[in-house]
Amino acid sequence: MTASAPQIDPPFLGEPYLLTPGPLTTSYEVKQAMLRDWGSWDDDFRAMTRDMRSRLLALLGEGAGEYDCVPMQGSGSFAVEAMLASFVPRDGKALVLANGAYGLRSAQTLQYLGRAYQLLDKGDYLPPRGDEVAQILANDPSITHVVAIHCETSSGILNPVEEISEAVYAAGRKLLIDSMSAFGAIELQPSQIRYEAMVSSANKCIEGVPGFGFVIARKAELEAARGNSHSLSLDVHAQWAHMEKTGQWRFTPPTHVVAAFLEALKAHEAEGGVAGRGGRYTRNRDVMVAGMRDLGFETLLQNRWLSPIIVTFFCPADANFVFDRFYDLMKEKGFIIYPGKLTVVDSFRVGCIGQMDEHVMRQVVSAAKETLAEMGVASAAPPAAALEERAKLAA
Repeated sequence: MTASAPQIDPPFLGEPYLLTPGPLTTSYEVKQAMLRDWGSWDDDFRAMTRDMRSRLLALLGEGAGEYDCVPMQGSGSFAVEAMLASFVPRDGKALVLANGAYGLRSAQTLQYLGRAYQLLDKGDYLPPRGDEVAQILANDPSITHVVAIHCETSSGILNPVEEISEAVYAAGRKLLIDSMSAFGAIELQPSQIRYEAMVSSANKCIEGVPGFGFVIARKAELEAARGNSHSLSLDVHAQWAHMEKTGQWRFTPPTHVVAAFLEALKAHEAEGGVAGRGGRYTRNRDVMVAGMRDLGFETLLQNRWLSPIIVTFFCPADANFVFDRFYDLMKEKGFIIYPGKLTVVDSFRVGCIGQMDEHVMRQVVSAAKETLAEMGVASAAPPAAALEERAKLAA
């Protein structure tokens, strides 16, 4: 299908744009798809589920035939827990690669699950690298799985999953990827990056609404996962086996969310698939980052690690800058930004995903400029200590 520029809707009934990593601003068509009720057991809805699973697998490109897609009710964290519990056996051990809140959440999940794990915590600024992974795996032969975050949205960093994968499989281990905020906009083709399973959710780069996540895993891993899970409702093997047998979800599915997601998948395909969607998000990021830097803001990350999903900015050092006030004034102008989630310095985040294009991002920059003036902020430059810390860690 020939890619075409998407029609970006204006905010619905005056709603602000959501400059967040999901939930995000959706199209009219996605919203309208939720106006009909569906029977969860009905043939029409089962056909929708089949279509959705098939379309998601198609995003993998070459090699998709070795995989299957298992949707799971709940938020993205539900799907991550389902993946970890189902694919890390009870006598296994995981190496968790963390450089932000979501890697740390995976480690916490494994702790709740009673699974052994080792944590590589790189802090807020830096990605885990393949040579580090290789060394840890060489030192600890008991590690069976590695857990990587594709895009760590607490900082906005895009992690180098390809080199991580190479290190994992060179050591004879298995890789599980949390691609919650990247899948659909950044390629994750198994012909290029080997992994056993990955997870994402409906309300991220495919631009649906919250209500379910999905696990895409090798069929051999799905077969081997029988009996691993601690949970009835989060058992990926049981969900998969039931869907294969009946075409139905085991428990009440989010029917309206599935209908909306199908519309989002069709729009994703019309935009040119992963390349088209990722291209728009990259333009959003580039326009927004350039504009914010012109205002004096500094990004947490160096350019090479900036993702096209969300960008973290240091809060200005100016005493007149108060984030809560900045947030409220930006919201009044039609833009909801995201608080920071760093452990070292004050920050905020601006998302690049959802029903927005580069023209909207220019409006975001204009709104930020007006807001700084209203607050009496003379300079958006961050504290010197923040830049020194960034430079030290990046060296």
